[in-house]
Amino acid sequence: MDQSPAPFSEIGRRARDLLTKDYNYDQKFSFSIPSSSGVGITATGVKKDQIFVGDISTQYKLGSTIVDVKVDTYSNVSTKVTLNEVFRSAKVSLGFNIPDHKSGKLDVQYLHQHAAINSSIGLNPSPLLELSAAIGSKDLALGGEIGFNTASSSFTKCNAGISFNKPDFSAALMLTDKGQAVKASYVHSVDPASGTEVAAEMIHRLSTYENSFSIGSAHKVDPLTSVKTRFSDNGKVAMLYQREWRPKSLITFSAEYDTKAKNPVPKLGLALALKP
Repeated sequence: MDQSPAPFSEIGRRARDLLTKDYNYDQKFSFSIPSSSGVGITATGVKKDQIFVGDISTQYKLGSTIVDVKVDTYSNVSTKVTLNEVFRSAKVSLGFNIPDHKSGKLDVQYLHQHAAINSSIGLNPSPLLELSAAIGSKDLALGGEIGFNTASSSFTKCNAGISFNKPDFSAALMLTDKGQAVKASYVHSVDPASGTEVAAEMIHRLSTYENSFSIGSAHKVDPLTSVKTRFSDNGKVAMLYQREWRPKSLITFSAEYDTKAKNPVPKLGLALALKP
C-alpha cells in the first residue's frame, strides 16, 4: 500500500521533525545491541541538572509478534505486545505498566488503500477512548482525531488536519487544541544533493489572536555530518551539529540561546548513541 495515506499523527511531521527532532539540552547516552536472533537490547541514560535517570529496554521478534519490555531506574516495568497482520492490513498492540494495574491499553491500527485508522481504549473501569483517521492518498490526506475521557465525560482532544506531500516539499494545515488554534507548516527541499531543507511553522490562537512562528533549516556538510538551525519569534535561537563518527553511531551537540532573557544563559546538550 505504497499510495495509502499515512496515519493522522504523520500530518505535518516532516516540518515538525526538521524543527524539533534531535534537539536535546541535557546529557544523554544510549547503547543498542541488535541481534540476528530476534532479541535487541537498548540502554539509555539521561542526566538533567543533577538528576540521572535511565532505562533498559529489550525487544523480541518472533514471526509477526513483537514484544517490548522496558525497566527504568524507578523499577517501573513497561510491556507492549504487538501482533502484526492479525487480519489483512491490521495491527493490534496491548500495553501495560507494572505496578500500575490501571495502565492497560489496547491499540488497533488498520491501513487501507485510501484510509488509515487508529483506535485506542484504556483497559480500566473508566477508560480513555481515542480514535484517529486519515483518508486520501500518499500525496493528499485529510484526517482528524478525538479523545474522550469516560471518567469526566469530557473530550481530551479534537483536532483535524490536511496535508499535501511531494518528494521536494510538504505542506500541512491543522486545527488543534480542540479547535482553539490553527497551525500551518511547510518544508521545502532546496537542494536534495546536499540535503538542504528549510521549514516554517506558524500558530494562530483563535481565542487570544496571538501568533507564533518558528523557522529552521537543515544541511548536510558531508555524508556523515549534518547541521540544523532554528529561530522562533520568542527570541530563542537554536543550532544542532550531528556526526556519524562510525556506522550507525551518532554524536549530537545542541545549543539554544534566549535573546530576550534578562540574564541569558545558553542551554547546551550532548547526546551519544552507540550501535555496534
